[in-house]
Amino acid sequence: MRILRRHSGLVLIICSCAALIALSFAACTKKQAPEEAAPLPLVHMTAAEAHQRMMDLLHIKSLRPGANPNDPKSPNYVNYNEAKANPYPNLPNPLVLNDGQKVTTPAMWWNERRAQIVQDFSEDVYGFAPKDIPSVKWEVKDVKKTEEGGVPVVTKHLVGHVDNSSYPLVNVNIRLTLTTPAQAVGPVPVIIEFGLDPEVMRKILAMLAKRGVKLPPPPKVTWSEQLLHKGWGYAVYYPTDVQADNGAGLTEGIIGLCNKGQPRKPDQWGALRAWAWGASRVLDYFETDSAVNAKEVGVMGHSRYGKAALVAMAYDQRFAIGYISSSGKGGAALYRRNFGERNGNVAGVSEFHWMAGNYLKYAGPLTANDLPVDSHELVALCAPRPVFIGCGTVKHGDGWVDPRGMFMAAVAAGPVYRLLGEKGLESSTRRHRLPAATRRAHASSQLALFHQICQQILQVALAGYIENGRSGSPV
Repeated sequence: MRILRRHSGLVLIICSCAALIALSFAACTKKQAPEEAAPLPLVHMTAAEAHQRMMDLLHIKSLRPGANPNDPKSPNYVNYNEAKANPYPNLPNPLVLNDGQKVTTPAMWWNERRAQIVQDFSEDVYGFAPKDIPSVKWEVKDVKKTEEGGVPVVTKHLVGHVDNSSYPLVNVNIRLTLTTPAQAVGPVPVIIEFGLDPEVMRKILAMLAKRGVKLPPPPKVTWSEQLLHKGWGYAVYYPTDVQADNGAGLTEGIIGLCNKGQPRKPDQWGALRAWAWGASRVLDYFETDSAVNAKEVGVMGHSRYGKAALVAMAYDQRFAIGYISSSGKGGAALYRRNFGERNGNVAGVSEFHWMAGNYLKYAGPLTANDLPVDSHELVALCAPRPVFIGCGTVKHGDGWVDPRGMFMAAVAAGPVYRLLGEKGLESSTRRHRLPAATRRAHASSQLALFHQICQQILQVALAGYIENGRSGSPV
């Protein structure tokens, strides 16, 4: 009996020790369990640093300088002489496959050639958008019933919140204003304006007023009032909510969010593609709003926003029409031309963020003639939908955007429109003489009302925007 008691005490001691060891082991294991990794710190760079980093990644020592619009004695003074404007007159054929086979049917265009052109633009010009871009949740902030141009309207102010759970250090919130006629009996067509941030506009106007610059009087009837009088609606979307308009912002905005605050790779998207992505997210919302006919939504933009509007039309086939104003290089103007702005300007520190990093190669070791695509093929990607390509004249200060080069691009896109059963823009002379007034680039009989509205928009749209050609970069 004494032996049993002695053994039972020993067992109790052993069990107690085992329990203590188990508890200690569990505590150590808990401490050693891997914690959730903290997000990488957001990388901050100046535009010049981001530009140099991309140059280093591409092993580029130097770039050809852009056009200098200020010094006539400069060796790279801007060219406005048509006799010197076409160093590379031969354009890529939009209707020839990469293997040399001719595209002879619409099916070949849709199934093969179109995708090849999109691939080339993404690889070397605008960049690839990520496949896993975070979703956008739209919130209606307020709804107001007012009157505009004598028309009762309903105006909604919305914010699109981009899911940043994957990288909370970057926030992206997209402002949107939608105005539709209050007495509409059903869904209405809508034109989306790529708008300049109101605060930026106020600063520009204050600066011009301080310098004594007098602006032309505003139109008696604004473009938005004309739309409302036709029973249409309009929307204003601010692209810089999606992505800042500078190279220093490439690690923030939607590009930075997708890259978790890190610098981009040479083939990743730039601001133009990001701004176009934002417009597509606006269209996503319109598809859920009963006030909007989402099958008849157009885009319009001026200067750099004209570039972005054309990219949106080319990449998202849901947009029904585009009004593209003074888009120049990076937009509708031919890259192979030397008239006004040059590729070196777009590849420079102040504008390179618009494009993929790979674009810099064509202002350095390569030339525009080495590009596998040109802007006529960007217009062709819009086919068979109508596109209005507008601009001012060289005489009145819009030479920087190469008006003739944009006209030539529209003409060269014509074969694709004709292949798809629409009417292409014709030129009766090999010199591609510009028409006396800005005209419709491509038409679709199903969208006659769109044409009428956009022709009116051509006369008055974006009257508040300033084209600062003398600075070397449009505002």
